[in-house]
Amino acid sequence: MNTADSLLRLPEVLKIVPVSRATWYEDIKSGRFPAQVTLGPRIAAWRRSDIERLLASLNGGECA
Repeated sequence: MNTADSLLRLPEVLKIVPVSRATWYEDIKSGRFPAQVTLGPRIAAWRRSDIERLLASLNGGECA
């Protein structure tokens, strides 16, 4: 797995996208933010590539 496809846990994601946990999950539900990958019954993560695409879209196409 290359770094673009590595997985990030929620605390790491929230350091990159500075929103509250509640806002993050609301925006997943609305489709604005990418959905998590379920790794187990109580374990979720996000693909780094999905987060990078999100940042690019939030920055008007600029790479963050």
